[in-house]
Amino acid sequence: MRSRVGRQMVFGLVLSLVLLTVPAAGAEAAPRQDDLPTWSWPLEGPRVILAPYRAPAHEYGAGHRGVDIAAAHGVAVRSPADGIVAFRGTVVDRPLLTIDHGGGLVTTFEPLLSPLSPGDAVAEGDVIGVVDAGGHAPPGSLHVGVRLDGEYINPMLLFGEVPRAVLLPCCAPL
Repeated sequence: MRSRVGRQMVFGLVLSLVLLTVPAAGAEAAPRQDDLPTWSWPLEGPRVILAPYRAPAHEYGAGHRGVDIAAAHGVAVRSPADGIVAFRGTVVDRPLLTIDHGGGLVTTFEPLLSPLSPGDAVAEGDVIGVVDAGGHAPPGSLHVGVRLDGEYINPMLLFGEVPRAVLLPCCAPL
């Protein structure tokens, strides 16, 4: 009896160690801001975020996979980094442009009217188009989404705008 209990304890300990060291399926570590490049802001003028990035709870969950930036209709939009145009076209009711920046980073801008074509090279700061109308973003805004290796991340990580979290005291003394 003693050896059976001992084997069960050893098995339980080994299983616990394995489960603690193997990440759960789909559990990817969020990118650290220090590990990402710093990009240029895509618009001239003040940085006004109308709708921030909200990560979904799971791949198909509700969220906001980008940021909506205040931008008047017709305002020029610039490439935040060097890249190659991967897509330009209309999806549902909105014109958009996607740029592959290499290293697994891809940006999408919508609604954006652009003269560029897939395969065109863009340099950081090049005008890539102008803000148009349509899509889910409110009129007078530009939606910017960023994917890293196919997963959406907070674009503000690349623009150096996400402040570090600060833990505050939980409760006031009584």
